[in-house]
Amino acid sequence: MNFVKRLLPAASLFLLCAYFAARSPRFLTAENWFAISNQYAYLLIIGMGATLVIVSGGIDLSVGSVVALAGVVAADAMVNHDAPAWAGILLGIGVGAAAGLVNGLVITVFRVPAFIATLGTLLIARGLALRIAEGVTIDGTPDAFNALAYGRPFGLPAPLLLIAVSALLVAFLLLYTKFGRYVYAIGSNAEAARVSGVNVSLVTACVYLIGGALAGLAGLVETARLGSGNPTGGANYELDVVTAVVVGGASLSGGEGSVIGTLLGGLLIAVLRNGANLLGVDPFDQNIYIGLLIIGAVAFDQRLRRKN
Repeated sequence: MNFVKRLLPAASLFLLCAYFAARSPRFLTAENWFAISNQYAYLLIIGMGATLVIVSGGIDLSVGSVVALAGVVAADAMVNHDAPAWAGILLGIGVGAAAGLVNGLVITVFRVPAFIATLGTLLIARGLALRIAEGVTIDGTPDAFNALAYGRPFGLPAPLLLIAVSALLVAFLLLYTKFGRYVYAIGSNAEAARVSGVNVSLVTACVYLIGGALAGLAGLVETARLGSGNPTGGANYELDVVTAVVVGGASLSGGEGSVIGTLLGGLLIAVLRNGANLLGVDPFDQNIYIGLLIIGAVAFDQRLRRKN
């Protein structure tokens, strides 16, 4: 059954691609796939950080608001204070990392459940984004910064390369470092990991910091794609991200998940939305399909756990 769980995302993605390819001649074009990598880069980049968080047994509901806050801070610095593009990029990633660190400290130091801690950060980050931008978008980000979304280094879309770098980083951490083994151990049984000598608080704080930094990077890509910092952007991104990680085979109970699984889960959602748009499916109906997808994935995971 575990083999079936690992195989299911890839098989589902293949069948979905085959269906949309048969229904729309535009689906398999290079232009459409470049558009997918651009439009849904946020999902896969944030998903890498969310993989760490969920494998560790946590949850981060603040990522959508962190996307907005990082984008607004970067845009404000570049547009209103003449900061260079590289400074805007560092600020955005730094803001995301800071938000993630706050989540980690609230969870580990004050023992606040991750759901409540990150829900609070969601509201705080959204409020800060609206305050900094004064409730309006900050337009006119420079071309050097917008290359994060529209650049073509080595002939490939820049968002695709950022997804690859994020995925390789998280895969390396999970598979080849003690930190990765500790993340799995904490997600499987935090108390047993603590008794074994793992500094659970430190590892948990680092997990949320990395997740926040990647959410900040995703916010920069979104800001570059739109050419503006939007304080209301990133709404409901956390739902798509959790769906991608869980559909990819991770367990909300922790201790289970992989980068490949999250990539497949994220692509499944991106392809579903893209193909549905090509076929003219109502956006409201798309949300119904995504909702059914996450319910089915979690129900399947729970059934496997009961059998094991």
